Amino acid sequence: MKRLSILGSTGSIGKQTLELVRNYPEELSVTALAANASVDLLEAQVREFRPGLVCVYDLKASEELRVRIRDLSEITVTDGMDGLLSVAATENADMTVVSVVGMIGIRPTIAAIKAGKTIALANKETLVTAGHIIIPLLHQYGVSLYPIDSEHSAIFQSLQTLPGERDSFFAGHPSVKRILLTASGGPFFGKTKDEMEHFTVADALKHPNWSMGRKITVDSATMVNKGLEMMEARWLFGLKPEQIQVVIHPQSILHSAVEFTDGAVIGQMGTPDMRLPIEYAICYPERKERIANALDLFTVGKLDFLRPDEENFPAFALAREVLEKDCQHGNAGTTLPVVYNAANEYAVARFLAGKCGFMDIPRMIRSAVDAHTIKVAPTLTQILDAEQWTYEELKRR
Repeated sequence: MKRLSILGSTGSIGKQTLELVRNYPEELSVTALAANASVDLLEAQVREFRPGLVCVYDLKASEELRVRIRDLSEITVTDGMDGLLSVAATENADMTVVSVVGMIGIRPTIAAIKAGKTIALANKETLVTAGHIIIPLLHQYGVSLYPIDSEHSAIFQSLQTLPGERDSFFAGHPSVKRILLTASGGPFFGKTKDEMEHFTVADALKHPNWSMGRKITVDSATMVNKGLEMMEARWLFGLKPEQIQVVIHPQSILHSAVEFTDGAVIGQMGTPDMRLPIEYAICYPERKERIANALDLFTVGKLDFLRPDEENFPAFALAREVLEKDCQHGNAGTTLPVVYNAANEYAVARFLAGKCGFMDIPRMIRSAVDAHTIKVAPTLTQILDAEQWTYEELKRR
């Protein structure tokens, strides 16, 4: 029986993880849950899965949950960052699923690693901003990390053809020439910057293939999401910037691939369904009965592959620039990806609130990145300080 602690249980990845537990009740169980403030859904999850420990990050919401489940005396309800850390590192779990959104995932991931938990990671910001801390910790504590993101899962699956220790993929491999990181292009691929100046929130949230949260859907529309995935892939697979090739693939059938030094290209295909990468990360190395929709190549008909448009998607082009500057310092890491990520979070929040236009997002990211003085090998405190600096810098503009 594999025991799971799930951070972000009321979000899309968290809910689909619990669906997997429902399908395999004799093999998977839930011992701890954490959510931000969705009390109604969290209460239903608690009553169904009966975890011993629950965290509601929002204090008011946690007090409400305590009242609602006072009949379940065996369940402890915590709150805030301390509660999140306790869920991440609970001794009653074997694996911690990190599916919270944003840099709030860094500290719980570190706590889980230090507690010896296997990590299933769906929080890209953790490696984007603190990869230089996370990867050495994984080695130090002998902990495995499996990516849930569909593209990184596809790369991980493609690397299983390599000999040797299959889940030690952080240091790179001499047989890998590069990875082909696919992107749908989002709802606006093919549009010009002038056209996108007038696009609304409703336009940006109409993703052609995937059903995702509002923030990540906007990130897909700006292609910031793919920029962050490049930065994450650098740490996950031990790659140099020139080994990461983004390919626009509108059908979202090939989820990513690896090109090897002998010219072979091995990839993973499937329908746009997050249940498969979730299942692979949690059940690795075992493959279960299919719960994702089956792929019918006759129905697909054809697959298209295009070059990314850096001219009309400047936030994506900037991500490549940030990655290259960060890699100039080797594996020491810098605060530049922190600023890129934080500026995007600030800008997207304003866009979703109707306080700025769509193309203001890349402009705000660029202004913060250009104004920042880089710190090399930042500590966790310096990472969080850089995040706060970014918010304050943009508020002044």
